[in-house]
Amino acid sequence: MVTCIARSPEEMLALGRRWGERAPAGWLVGLSGDLGSGKTLLVQGLARGLGLRERILSPTFVLAAEYTGGRLPLVHLDLHRLEDPVALARAGLEDYLLSPQGVVVVEWFERWVDAGLPVGEGPLRRVWLEVISESGRRIRYEDFGPRIFEP
Repeated sequence: MVTCIARSPEEMLALGRRWGERAPAGWLVGLSGDLGSGKTLLVQGLARGLGLRERILSPTFVLAAEYTGGRLPLVHLDLHRLEDPVALARAGLEDYLLSPQGVVVVEWFERWVDAGLPVGEGPLRRVWLEVISESGRRIRYEDFGPRIFEP
Protein backbone atom coordinates (compact mmCIF):
# COMPACT_ATOMS: atom_id res chain seq x y z
CA MET A 1 0.00 0.00 0.00
CA VAL A 2 1.24 3.46 -0.90
CA THR A 3 0.72 6.42 1.44
CA CYS A 4 1.21 10.05 0.54
CA ILE A 5 0.23 13.43 1.99
CA ALA A 6 -1.39 16.30 0.10
CA ARG A 7 -0.82 19.47 2.10
CA SER A 8 -3.10 21.65 -0.02
CA PRO A 9 -5.91 21.41 -2.57
CA GLU A 10 -3.31 22.13 -5.26
CA GLU A 11 -1.29 19.08 -4.22
CA MET A 12 -4.44 16.92 -4.30
CA LEU A 13 -5.22 18.17 -7.82
CA ALA A 14 -1.63 17.49 -8.89
CA LEU A 15 -1.80 13.91 -7.60
CA GLY A 16 -5.03 13.30 -9.51
CA ARG A 17 -3.54 14.87 -12.62
CA ARG A 18 -0.52 12.51 -12.49
CA TRP A 19 -2.84 9.53 -12.20
CA GLY A 20 -4.96 10.76 -15.12
CA GLU A 21 -1.94 11.32 -17.35
CA ARG A 22 -0.99 7.63 -17.00
CA ALA A 23 -4.45 6.08 -16.63
CA PRO A 24 -5.14 3.05 -18.82
CA ALA A 25 -8.44 2.25 -20.49
CA GLY A 26 -10.57 0.01 -18.30
CA TRP A 27 -9.26 1.45 -15.03
CA LEU A 28 -11.58 1.45 -12.00
CA VAL A 29 -10.72 3.77 -9.11
CA GLY A 30 -12.65 3.26 -5.86
CA LEU A 31 -12.55 6.20 -3.44
CA SER A 32 -13.41 6.04 0.26
CA GLY A 33 -13.33 8.87 2.77
CA ASP A 34 -15.53 11.12 4.86
CA LEU A 35 -17.34 14.14 3.47
CA GLY A 36 -14.79 16.85 2.76
CA SER A 37 -11.85 14.46 2.51
CA GLY A 38 -11.04 15.44 -1.07
CA LYS A 39 -12.62 12.71 -3.18
CA THR A 40 -14.12 15.06 -5.76
CA LEU A 41 -10.98 17.21 -5.81
CA LEU A 42 -8.92 14.13 -6.66
CA VAL A 43 -11.36 13.30 -9.47
CA GLN A 44 -11.07 16.86 -10.80
CA GLY A 45 -7.29 16.46 -11.02
CA LEU A 46 -7.63 13.05 -12.67
CA ALA A 47 -9.97 14.57 -15.25
CA ARG A 48 -7.41 17.27 -16.04
CA GLY A 49 -4.76 14.58 -16.47
CA LEU A 50 -7.05 12.88 -18.99
CA GLY A 51 -7.26 16.15 -20.89
CA LEU A 52 -10.87 16.93 -19.95
CA ARG A 53 -11.72 20.61 -19.63
CA GLU A 54 -15.30 20.29 -18.42
CA ARG A 55 -16.28 21.33 -14.91
CA ILE A 56 -16.25 18.22 -12.72
CA LEU A 57 -18.78 18.13 -9.89
CA SER A 58 -19.76 15.30 -7.58
CA PRO A 59 -22.74 13.51 -9.15
CA THR A 60 -24.43 12.95 -5.78
CA PHE A 61 -27.96 13.50 -7.04
CA VAL A 62 -27.59 11.97 -10.50
CA LEU A 63 -25.35 9.05 -9.43
CA ALA A 64 -23.30 9.07 -12.65
CA ALA A 65 -21.66 11.75 -14.77
CA GLU A 66 -19.99 10.91 -18.07
CA TYR A 67 -17.30 13.07 -19.64
CA THR A 68 -15.77 12.71 -23.10
CA GLY A 69 -13.34 14.76 -25.11
CA GLY A 70 -10.16 13.76 -23.32
CA ARG A 71 -7.60 11.06 -23.97
CA LEU A 72 -10.08 8.58 -22.44
CA PRO A 73 -13.70 8.98 -21.38
CA LEU A 74 -14.34 9.41 -17.65
CA VAL A 75 -17.33 8.14 -15.70
CA HIS A 76 -17.71 9.60 -12.21
CA LEU A 77 -20.07 7.71 -9.87
CA ASP A 78 -21.18 8.82 -6.41
CA LEU A 79 -22.80 6.21 -4.17
CA HIS A 80 -23.36 8.53 -1.19
CA ARG A 81 -27.16 8.41 -1.46
CA LEU A 82 -27.26 4.62 -1.95
CA GLU A 83 -26.87 3.31 1.55
CA ASP A 84 -28.38 -0.16 1.40
CA PRO A 85 -27.49 -3.15 -0.79
CA VAL A 86 -30.92 -3.24 -2.46
CA ALA A 87 -30.65 0.39 -3.60
CA LEU A 88 -27.13 -0.24 -4.89
CA ALA A 89 -28.17 -3.34 -6.81
CA ARG A 90 -31.17 -1.55 -8.35
CA ALA A 91 -29.19 1.54 -9.40
CA GLY A 92 -28.09 -0.07 -12.67
CA LEU A 93 -24.39 0.73 -12.23
CA GLU A 94 -22.99 -2.78 -12.75
CA ASP A 95 -21.83 -2.21 -16.32
CA TYR A 96 -19.64 0.67 -15.19
CA LEU A 97 -17.98 -1.46 -12.53
CA LEU A 98 -17.79 -4.79 -14.36
CA SER A 99 -16.39 -3.58 -17.68
CA PRO A 100 -15.24 0.00 -17.45
CA GLN A 101 -14.80 1.88 -20.70
CA GLY A 102 -12.15 4.53 -20.28
CA VAL A 103 -11.75 5.39 -16.58
CA VAL A 104 -14.44 4.90 -13.93
CA VAL A 105 -14.09 6.62 -10.55
CA VAL A 106 -16.48 5.68 -7.75
CA GLU A 107 -16.93 7.85 -4.66
CA TRP A 108 -18.08 5.95 -1.54
CA PHE A 109 -16.77 2.74 -3.14
CA GLU A 110 -16.84 0.92 0.21
CA ARG A 111 -20.64 0.82 -0.03
CA TRP A 112 -20.40 -1.27 -3.20
CA VAL A 113 -17.78 -3.60 -1.73
CA ASP A 114 -19.54 -3.94 1.65
CA ALA A 115 -22.76 -4.91 -0.18
CA GLY A 116 -20.85 -7.80 -1.79
CA LEU A 117 -21.48 -6.52 -5.31
CA PRO A 118 -19.03 -7.56 -8.04
CA VAL A 119 -16.31 -5.60 -9.78
CA GLY A 120 -14.56 -6.53 -13.01
CA GLU A 121 -11.25 -8.28 -13.51
CA GLY A 122 -9.42 -5.21 -14.81
CA PRO A 123 -7.12 -2.88 -12.95
CA LEU A 124 -8.56 -1.49 -9.73
CA ARG A 125 -7.09 1.17 -7.45
CA ARG A 126 -8.63 1.35 -3.97
CA VAL A 127 -8.06 4.78 -2.42
CA TRP A 128 -8.67 5.88 1.17
CA LEU A 129 -8.63 9.60 1.96
CA GLU A 130 -8.32 10.98 5.48
CA VAL A 131 -8.47 14.55 6.76
CA ILE A 132 -5.33 15.29 8.81
CA SER A 133 -5.56 19.08 8.98
CA GLU A 134 -7.63 21.92 7.55
CA SER A 135 -5.95 21.58 4.16
CA GLY A 136 -3.99 18.34 4.62
CA ARG A 137 -5.09 14.90 3.49
CA ARG A 138 -3.54 11.46 3.87
CA ILE A 139 -4.05 9.37 0.74
CA ARG A 140 -3.51 5.62 0.92
CA TYR A 141 -3.99 3.45 -2.13
CA GLU A 142 -3.49 -0.08 -3.31
CA ASP A 143 -3.66 -1.53 -6.81
CA PHE A 144 -5.33 -4.84 -7.65
CA GLY A 145 -5.54 -6.81 -10.89
CA PRO A 146 -3.21 -6.22 -13.82
CA ARG A 147 -0.30 -3.89 -13.06
CA ILE A 148 -0.97 -0.59 -14.75
CA PHE A 149 1.80 1.83 -13.84
CA GLU A 150 4.18 2.80 -11.09
CA PRO A 151 2.87 5.11 -8.35
